[in-house]
Amino acid sequence: MAQLETFVKQFKGDVVLPTDPTYDQALDRWAKNAIRRAAVVAFVKDAEDVALAIKYAREVDLRIAIRGGGHSPAGNSSVEGGLVIDLSRYLKHARVDPEKKLIYVQGGAQWKAVDHAAIKHGLAGVGGTVNHTGVGGLSVGGGYGWQSGAHGLVIDNTVQLTIVTADGSILTANETENSDLFWGARGGGSNFGVVTEFVFKLHPQRAKVFAGPLLFTADKCEQVGAFLDAWWPRAKAEEGMVVVMMRGPEGKPVINAFVFYNGSEEDGRKAYKALFDIGPFIDRAGEMPYEEVNGVTNPLAEWGFNYYFKGALLSEKPSSDLNPKTYAHVLQLIDSSPSHTAAVILEYMPHGKINSIPADTAPYRRDLTGNALVLVQWKDNTPEANQTAKQVIYAIADVFPKGQPYGNYSPNGDAAPTSNAVVSDKTKELFREYYPRLQAIKKKYDPEMVFNQWHTIIPA
Repeated sequence: MAQLETFVKQFKGDVVLPTDPTYDQALDRWAKNAIRRAAVVAFVKDAEDVALAIKYAREVDLRIAIRGGGHSPAGNSSVEGGLVIDLSRYLKHARVDPEKKLIYVQGGAQWKAVDHAAIKHGLAGVGGTVNHTGVGGLSVGGGYGWQSGAHGLVIDNTVQLTIVTADGSILTANETENSDLFWGARGGGSNFGVVTEFVFKLHPQRAKVFAGPLLFTADKCEQVGAFLDAWWPRAKAEEGMVVVMMRGPEGKPVINAFVFYNGSEEDGRKAYKALFDIGPFIDRAGEMPYEEVNGVTNPLAEWGFNYYFKGALLSEKPSSDLNPKTYAHVLQLIDSSPSHTAAVILEYMPHGKINSIPADTAPYRRDLTGNALVLVQWKDNTPEANQTAKQVIYAIADVFPKGQPYGNYSPNGDAAPTSNAVVSDKTKELFREYYPRLQAIKKKYDPEMVFNQWHTIIPA
């Protein structure tokens, strides 16, 4: 108890315990089923607070979780009986240097803060596609967004990190300073410490873009797949699409094609003319302020439900994934549990820029065909409902090509709670030839595996 009192005295932020009236609020997460009953929640105010929290947790042998946006349904940002380092209350701001075209983003910020701060200066960065996603988790795991066709991944646009490591050191990591840590943290996830600040490149951005959803009836499935076959190999840097197989609000099967074009409505409608010619029964695409684009898909990922998701790989030919037979099978699996709402999200972000960057720039795969995400949502957080969600997810994901998909779409953390843990085969498959190099970095900065909530790397 004396150790806790000492920690609280030195700590500038807020320490919340199970006896506090705000405890349940402090545990809040995007996915209700990701909530864990932590022993301590430490709302940090700066990097020094992070170092104090790490020191205290290690002294009293509490496992650590890092909470940025709290958007992991796998529970990566929560920990049962442990200590949560929560950056979301105080470290959530973004500051732009318009001359250098850089944005300084605190580790607990959401992408909405980045989008809104940058566009005030006619600039934008690569971010996620749901604006209440946390910057931190997405950024250290890779990071795809609407700007990826033009500018690559989030990790390709990261120029500096401030990281608090397991021994409490507050380090600056960039190409010249602690460059090994900089390399490892851009794709290696939260394995090496707590990032309290990101510095990202920004790019000139027009104020309005053409974007929005087009809804097609199920009988248009084959035509939409044929359009994707023709468009996808030639997709331009300013384009991108997310295609969703789902049931609409009235229970009717629909194909929701969300289009993005970084230009005018006139040019956007020309670029997707063949898609519009198929005849959507709802067309809500139009010019909108750039900073609003990442909020349009938020209804697919509302805060406060139970969620489970799993990534999958896209086929090289889109119609292999989107065709009448596959669509009917997916709908059958979706309907197998009426208490659960499911959707299959196919992400078509042009990969030319991503794959043009040298493979060893960061520990991240440059040969992915593209990402699919199977998402299940439900209301009652019971063990039975959770198990059903997993069964539905795995059955749907099995429809897609085999292989290790995008790490940020992992259905579980592949966490390893002790130093005696055996590395997950999925983790080895995720990092492939980079795994031994990551092991060496882990040994240098976190030999006792203090950080072990996401695709845990075992020290060399």
